[in-house]
Amino acid sequence: MNDSLKDEKTGHKPHIEKWKMFAVLLMIYDMVAVNLSYFAALILRYDLKFSVIPEAYIGALIRFAPVYAFICVIVFALFRLYATVWRYASYYELLRAVLASVIMSLSHVVLILPFCRMVSGITRMPISYYCFGAVFQCASVVGIRFIYRVLILFKNSSEVTSSSGPRVMIIGAGDAGQKLLREINTTKVISGKVCCIIDDDSNKIGRFIDGIKIVGGRNDILHYSRKLGIDKIFVAIPSLPSDQLREILEICKESGCEIKTLPSTQRLLSDGQLTSQMKNVSIEDLLGREPIKVEMDEIFEYISGKKILITGGGGSIGSELARQIAAHSPGLLLIFDVYENNAYEIQQELKRTHPDLNLVVEIGSVRDSRRLDQLFKKYKPDIVYHAAAHKHVPLMEDSPNEAIKNNVFGTYKTAYAAMMNGVHRFVLISTDKAVNPTNIMGASKRLCEMIIQFFDRMIKEHREDEIPVLRTHMEDDGDKNAPFIIPGQDDLGHSHAQTEYVAVRFGNVLGSNGSVIPLFKKQIETTRVVTVTHKNIIRYFMTLPEAVSLVLQAGTYAKGGEIFVLDMGEPVKIDTLARNLIKLSGLRPDIDVKIEYTGLRPGEKLFEEKLMDEEGLKTTPNKLIHIGNPIPFDMDKFIENLTGLLNTAFDNGDEIFEQVANMVPTYHHDNSGR
Repeated sequence: MNDSLKDEKTGHKPHIEKWKMFAVLLMIYDMVAVNLSYFAALILRYDLKFSVIPEAYIGALIRFAPVYAFICVIVFALFRLYATVWRYASYYELLRAVLASVIMSLSHVVLILPFCRMVSGITRMPISYYCFGAVFQCASVVGIRFIYRVLILFKNSSEVTSSSGPRVMIIGAGDAGQKLLREINTTKVISGKVCCIIDDDSNKIGRFIDGIKIVGGRNDILHYSRKLGIDKIFVAIPSLPSDQLREILEICKESGCEIKTLPSTQRLLSDGQLTSQMKNVSIEDLLGREPIKVEMDEIFEYISGKKILITGGGGSIGSELARQIAAHSPGLLLIFDVYENNAYEIQQELKRTHPDLNLVVEIGSVRDSRRLDQLFKKYKPDIVYHAAAHKHVPLMEDSPNEAIKNNVFGTYKTAYAAMMNGVHRFVLISTDKAVNPTNIMGASKRLCEMIIQFFDRMIKEHREDEIPVLRTHMEDDGDKNAPFIIPGQDDLGHSHAQTEYVAVRFGNVLGSNGSVIPLFKKQIETTRVVTVTHKNIIRYFMTLPEAVSLVLQAGTYAKGGEIFVLDMGEPVKIDTLARNLIKLSGLRPDIDVKIEYTGLRPGEKLFEEKLMDEEGLKTTPNKLIHIGNPIPFDMDKFIENLTGLLNTAFDNGDEIFEQVANMVPTYHHDNSGR
């Protein structure tokens, strides 16, 4: 190989891209085509008889051709007609090509008149020469560029027509539906053949888009899905209200087809392909109520600039809290979690998405009072969201003392540290399982609510100096038999504590670590056997963003002592939930995927309540968020019982269930078999 031909930097032979070679050929074509266009116009003027054309016209045209060809190439290059990927040419490219040709046609008129006088002594060319020449030039310049795109479309259309891949139904004949149809027909991102379109607009039914017929409205979905053997249904109406989308999805899931939807208009990427944005239908889309709408401006005005601590910040609720808070300029976001893997993941995510965020991640347990005290003194948070807790019902039934240690006394210690360090507001994450609990996890969360109400009442009665300091380890105090010390050595540092304590109670969170949804999906994908504990078991459900919005909203409404309750609509049967998930996967319940009923687990009940009988409801500015009236209880007796519960829990005593039942009158447990 001749070294002189090699690139000086890389040592390789220079490589010319194919598109540049194609551009050179296109330039040569343009130089010939623009001049042939005007020659064709001239010969047309004389009835296609070359012999009768005056020699002066022929001479002027021949002499002018090189000049005009050169100017055309320059102008076309300025309009980027040689640097466009014509395979994907659209209306914008068409407009540029036509405009460039029109400009050159006007230039032809201006330039050739003086040229004719100077070279051939004629005043002008025939009028028809200018008119037909301009038309022929535009057709040749634009045509050669778009004929390639037409051939590609024809080739792809033929492949789609003869395709043996999935048969597709598109719902929506609007802009999104049309764009999706064309993307499916011209790209390979989604394989399949579009067989029909569904739209409720009667003015569109019976008409065609790109050769595909709009066959009917939503009531015809099942009929045509079966008649045409549809495999996939794509819902392409991003602006559709959630209640109408839910109606359509309820119909679609009965078809047995795989279903995909576009994101909402707000989340749709304007510069991305629709085919790449299609998503599987989630069970959230089928919730039997409207999504909870919360006034986020009010919330984030409240938290902006504040120092905020999230305990259990690596968990599903805690991490979503962190995401939403991080997006609205807190003064400090402190994530505290005992599990370093989760804490690390949310730390890296927030560093990536919010590089300017003042973020601190600390590892430790809410059961460690000295660690909490160190944390609060160092960072002095303004608001605490207490999400750290053991939540798994069956596991806590097997390890009840751990539920009490972590949930009850972890909450007590965190609440105490908040009071001692001037925290303005403390928000406890609770659960509807705290209402008339039948399991130790729910009972422990009810005790957490009682602790919050205890702290709030003692502070409002100016009795915070009577709130005991809690010690649970020998190294804290040196005396195992003295778990409580009445404060005297501890100093609030101000005349009166100001912390406001509230709890937020909601149901099961879709997408959380403990949700049944991931379990069902895994069972559908692997074993094709879905396990449901009871055919009639029902639960309230909400999405993770909704749960977090409610928690944040509680922070703005709180005056102290409240238990905020979300109106979650009608409860959902778990059996129905499982069957819907199977259908959304394009499979048939009891045929493709078997459903097994395994029986209620220890501590599990058929339904959850949001309020206890003793509680009433107060309204808030958000009609879907209510406040349960605090249930009064004897504070002194509560503390006395809490002392005994502490000793039993840390001694891992077997009488823990009886002691919890004594403190939570609504707790009904079945201790048989233990």
